[in-house]
Amino acid sequence: QTCALPISVKARERWLNDEELARVWVAAPHCHRCFGPIVRLLIVTGQRREEVGRISWEELNRDERMWRLPGGRAKNGEPNSVPLNDLAVAELDAMAGGNKWPKRGRVFATATGHIFTAHSKGAAKLDKLVSEDGGDPVPHWRLHDLRRTLATGFQRLGVRFEVTEAVLNHVGASRSGVAGIYQRHDWKEEKRAAMKAWNDHIVSAIEALSARRPR
Repeated sequence: QTCALPISVKARERWLNDEELARVWVAAPHCHRCFGPIVRLLIVTGQRREEVGRISWEELNRDERMWRLPGGRAKNGEPNSVPLNDLAVAELDAMAGGNKWPKRGRVFATATGHIFTAHSKGAAKLDKLVSEDGGDPVPHWRLHDLRRTLATGFQRLGVRFEVTEAVLNHVGASRSGVAGIYQRHDWKEEKRAAMKAWNDHIVSAIEALSARRPR
């Protein structure tokens, strides 16, 4: 899960800037057929690695553009509804081989039908690809830092703190104590708007990277 080229960064502080994020996005499809889309979904949804890697088609609804993560699969035991933006839908369409998604089964199944677990090997390949893309060395980062990158990106985009916590399914200040008991708003529409803004921001970062690279 760790990525190479270590440069000292304090734990829990690392997040990827726009150029780094775009470089990872572009390189990801050249990794394992499961690992690349997993990385991209980590980028666009902000969910945890195990939650994304073990996703099943039963949890997904293309018509509603929604991923309903059951509490039994969430790290904190709390269910979460994650709106799917255009980039997320495109990745899932590619895994399904079209816009008709299967009704059941694992999204990221290996050739033998098992859950993909070779994250370390995938990260090493991704590191190598990014290091060879002509850009500056990328400081040490982990897949979990993509979650912090979304949270930081939301803050830069002016997304409310409560909405960020709702997207990340994080039981923090806005969802604990008295606030958690009496505040039952699900932030569904606000989460959808935030995910669209994040989608557009990532697209802009990818376009900016493409414009800087020689043709």
